[in-house]
Amino acid sequence: MVKQIKYAFRMTHIDNIPHIVRCGLVRASSPLRDENYVSIGDNQVINRRNESPVNDYHLNDYISFYFGPRSPMLYVIQHGYNGVCRVEPENIVYCVVGIDDLISNNVDCIFTDGHALNKLTKFYKKIQLPSINTIVKYDDVYSSRWDLESDLDLKRRKEAELLIKEDLAPQYVKGYVVYNETAKQRLASMGIALDKIVVVPGYYF
Repeated sequence: MVKQIKYAFRMTHIDNIPHIVRCGLVRASSPLRDENYVSIGDNQVINRRNESPVNDYHLNDYISFYFGPRSPMLYVIQHGYNGVCRVEPENIVYCVVGIDDLISNNVDCIFTDGHALNKLTKFYKKIQLPSINTIVKYDDVYSSRWDLESDLDLKRRKEAELLIKEDLAPQYVKGYVVYNETAKQRLASMGIALDKIVVVPGYYF
């Protein structure tokens, strides 16, 4: 059976979860934005995205997701490389949304076949999202490595992105992936049903 890309993953600090439960996943420019938002990203990359135009907007005007876990950015965040503040894996949560939900509700989005800042990457319109599995390969985005000498383009492809142009209400978050039982119990204490929380240490480094 051929594996299919069915979900998109947004990484966030666990301290942001209560706001996500109340307001959903929102844009940085949204009136619903969290004034106490805890960033875990690379400021240099964030600044580049702020300056990168896409369809009359900039990349950081979108809510960004990956199509698979264990991204190179997560590796940087967990290890504190490139001047990024190191974050323990149990403090990082994946918010998971379903591709079919986005399609059926006609959510305003675009997506890429690689890292959005890479010049080799192509952008696709939301009308092409139902064809995601002919454009982005499951094995690429779920690969546990990206440093293969036999495939120097894998790192770019693994970081294929879903970019959503509107706020997503809380019900779009189908579930949460966490590193360990401690993180699961923290989310449960925030009012999240246990059946929506999955512990997958293999999604981390």
